[in-house]
Amino acid sequence: MSPDRAITTEPEPDELHLGATDTGAPLLEVDDLRVRFTAHGRRVHAVNGLTYRLWPGRMLAIVGESGSGKSVSARTLMGLLPPTAELSGSARFDGVELLGLSEREMRGRRGADIAMVFQDPARSLNPTMRIGAQITEAIRAHAQVSKDQAGQDALELLRLVRLAAPERRFHEYPHQLSGGMRQRVMIAIALAANPRLLIADEATTSLDVTTQAQIMELLLDLQRRLNMAVVLISHDLGLAASYAEDVIVMYAGRAVEYAPTSTLFEHVRMPYTRALLGAVPVLDREAHALLPVIPGQPPDLGSLPDGCAFRPRCPAATDECAQAPPFAEHEPGHWWACWHPVTDEEGAA
Repeated sequence: MSPDRAITTEPEPDELHLGATDTGAPLLEVDDLRVRFTAHGRRVHAVNGLTYRLWPGRMLAIVGESGSGKSVSARTLMGLLPPTAELSGSARFDGVELLGLSEREMRGRRGADIAMVFQDPARSLNPTMRIGAQITEAIRAHAQVSKDQAGQDALELLRLVRLAAPERRFHEYPHQLSGGMRQRVMIAIALAANPRLLIADEATTSLDVTTQAQIMELLLDLQRRLNMAVVLISHDLGLAASYAEDVIVMYAGRAVEYAPTSTLFEHVRMPYTRALLGAVPVLDREAHALLPVIPGQPPDLGSLPDGCAFRPRCPAATDECAQAPPFAEHEPGHWWACWHPVTDEEGAA
């Protein structure tokens, strides 16, 4: 949210109800989350006032360029930031505040309540252990079951994530599997303790398009069958449009646009979101046509410009943009932070 309360009409964090069309209590409530790092005498504002809600059985995509703060916000929920990170705001899971939990308390939540699938399974899997042993270990870390029972459960998880020939793969090492197979194993490990929230942090980025679609369809199926909430972290708006029900667009550590997926893509309002959409490859683009690019570079998070952080790169910027626009609900269910929002006609251009 805007740090300068005097120049905005932004409501306090507890008044924000992103996704308020859902019924029942949200599983995850993030309010005014701020994450800062200090390195070499510089203070970096990695996440700056992020607020959202997530209900069971729904998928929320958080999208943006590298350095926008999306992955840092996800790692905050898992308690995976270095001890030097400065945190403020609130992140409540099922009513329990996650910020400030001890490492021991966080270990009790990590995996059991909240699990994460990372981008590179080759780095996440132990190359010296067989696949079955790694899943069995994850199961026994959260449940007091025999090794034999855990092994049977691990095999069932391999079947659940549709790994081909699970009985054979159970005894193989990570290097014997393809990238897509390894990612299925990582999903199986993430599901070992039946988490209620799954975070997929660029989980399909290193995969080819066909395998990427298979992994996303698997996540979608598991989400529905297990009634999990899913946070999809991605730079790919096409992926968000295809699978998520709600989308948050982040820029320079802030949320700059939020809406249900169909609303956001049909009625884009933030110029940055429109620029991201323009850079998505489309099948009917002429072969010789170059993909549009966003001019300039993302801002230095240790030296953010005054006002709207997108102002130096925005074609619609005016002197008014020297003041930070509020992140507010300007249309039912549609939030954005911009003094000069894109019109429907401009968005369709």
